[in-house]
Amino acid sequence: MNGQMHLALWGFAAVILLLGLAGIVCFFGGVKRIFHGRFAGGGGRMLFGLLLLSIFAFFAAVAMDLRTYLRLTYEQPVATLSFAALGPQAFHVTLTDANGVIRSAELRGDDWQLDARVIKWKGLATVLGLDPLYRLERLEGRYRNAAQESHDYHSVLELSAGAGGLDLWSLAQDHASWLPWVDAGYGSATYLPMADGAQYTVSMSPTGLLARPANAAAQAVLAHW
Repeated sequence: MNGQMHLALWGFAAVILLLGLAGIVCFFGGVKRIFHGRFAGGGGRMLFGLLLLSIFAFFAAVAMDLRTYLRLTYEQPVATLSFAALGPQAFHVTLTDANGVIRSAELRGDDWQLDARVIKWKGLATVLGLDPLYRLERLEGRYRNAAQESHDYHSVLELSAGAGGLDLWSLAQDHASWLPWVDAGYGSATYLPMADGAQYTVSMSPTGLLARPANAAAQAVLAHW
């Protein structure tokens, strides 16, 4: 989790690794027994090994997805945004996230909107001390005029493309009964006006995203928003 993985998640990773190793040992132990003519015992070991390897593969894919999230323990800065006008309702935006990764794009519209998804935990997962996790999803331009919003070009900067692994957030939303220890019913968004030279800071807390002006240009456009 970009160097911020909770100790409990390291324990979770260790258990996953042990499952994989146990699955390999059982599977090849079964192959060895079959090779020596003990088909019943060998077949049972192979099936049990395959079961363990399937469990290992599932949780390994989940772990790959979770490493793209960051811990959320209190209100903390998650992004800064800077805007430069390119023309009417067109702006160049530079977004710097909490890891210092810089992304830029052209946004069309009057306002910007930043979306994030949050994973919270329930039941045993909270007993293990797992913190809520968040991931920035997308930054897009918005038109204030409803007709423009319906028909004009929408510009979007994807922030989680190529995350990899099994999408635990979507899986928990679609099959909540399968994952009773995952609370993925929570997303968050914040939006403010775009303006030439405006800068904003965005923070995330357990209650959601919060954007604030970071310079005089942002404060000036907000005064007339």
